[in-house]
Amino acid sequence: MTIRTRFAPSPTGYLHIGGARTALFSWAYARKLGGTFILRIEDTDLERSTQESVQAILDGMSWLNLDYDEGPFYQMQRMDRYKAVIRQMLEEGKAYRCYTSPAELEAMREAQRARGEKPRYDGHWRPEQGKVLPVPPEGVKPVVRFKNPLHGVAAWDDMVKGKIVFENSELDDLIIARADGTPTYNFCVVVDDLDMGITQVIRGDDHVNNTPRQINILKALGAAIPQYAHMPMILGSDGERLSKRHGAVSVIQYAEDGFLPEALINYLARLGWSHGDEEIFSMQQFIEWFDLRHISKSAAQFNPEKLRWVNQHYIKLADNARLAELVRKHLAERGVQATDTPQLGAVIALYKERVATLLELADEAEVFYVEVHPAQELLDAHLLPEVLPALRELAGRFADVAWESPAIAALIKESLAKHNLKMPRLAMPLRVMLVGQTHTPSVDAVLALFPREVVLARMGKHLS
Repeated sequence: MTIRTRFAPSPTGYLHIGGARTALFSWAYARKLGGTFILRIEDTDLERSTQESVQAILDGMSWLNLDYDEGPFYQMQRMDRYKAVIRQMLEEGKAYRCYTSPAELEAMREAQRARGEKPRYDGHWRPEQGKVLPVPPEGVKPVVRFKNPLHGVAAWDDMVKGKIVFENSELDDLIIARADGTPTYNFCVVVDDLDMGITQVIRGDDHVNNTPRQINILKALGAAIPQYAHMPMILGSDGERLSKRHGAVSVIQYAEDGFLPEALINYLARLGWSHGDEEIFSMQQFIEWFDLRHISKSAAQFNPEKLRWVNQHYIKLADNARLAELVRKHLAERGVQATDTPQLGAVIALYKERVATLLELADEAEVFYVEVHPAQELLDAHLLPEVLPALRELAGRFADVAWESPAIAALIKESLAKHNLKMPRLAMPLRVMLVGQTHTPSVDAVLALFPREVVLARMGKHLS
């Protein structure tokens, strides 16, 4: 059997963390087993679906490097197919027209609740042998309901959760077409999975209650039933459902916030799945190791600090030239142009071990390309009278020294000895004058990155 999985988001918002993880696991399962991964856009919610959301999904998939083999397919372009299947089901007696109005349906449910019963459609318009149906009311457009089996069970061996069983008697007759003729979500999904030959449906466990209905419709259509894998939800660190306040923002927002796609992918892979104690692994390793049986049955917790840690790891490993281009874009968005002096790649090489995001790396790099205005309190705290002679002497000698880190370091060491100072007494004011900060990599390395004339100018402003 050829494996065929799908990711089927609704374009009613951005591609978020939960959706990205679903896409990743569906993609990895197909890639591991030499199957086909399909992208399907479920855009039948006309009021909420937008082209901007479609593009956000496509952009997010592209940024994460989750390539699909077929698609994207759009449900709105398949309306004729859905309607043809509904007509077929009506003709075969597997579906029927229901004229119960929304007001009547609500009154029915209220009466059932009052009697302590589960609220549900009572089958008033359901055709049965020997049953005489009412005359359809004039001017009322009917919905179409699926004729769900009254007895037996809808059951499946979930690839994550194990055996799941629903009594058919607990399922009422699902509406598969609205009064205006448009098919409903659960019906479109079934026809799509049938037509596209989906063999494994990997999705969030908020879909568990949809599955027995979809299985029964597939059986009515004489279709093979795919395997289902329902993944537990992702929760925030407080145990509540993941929301924006926990970091559940657009995947593209993570790109804008300075995360690398391989870091986000690595982190998402570990949200509810594991391979021993491995925390960091390549995409190829993930594909080789991936197994749905290793998905946890309990909810995963999203930890922004853990994501930052993973991103920091990948920034350290990343090619400096690649990082430089990414940081250059972040700087440009601030209106800062990274010139050739110093080379941005050299700045990246010096600072990348110290940051967790590309935005932090851009913060560090920015001071090399803009005017710096150190806070007065920093100047007052570090440009003390007892160190000013040594600093002025250094400024004079910087004019002639070979402009490279070893020579600069040797000159600073000489000055420390001559003036009987400890390294922080000179290094701190040098950092403050140059970059407006007290914490940087080795001060001689930072000095060497700047053009000599910039160092002399910045020092001169505060030592004159």
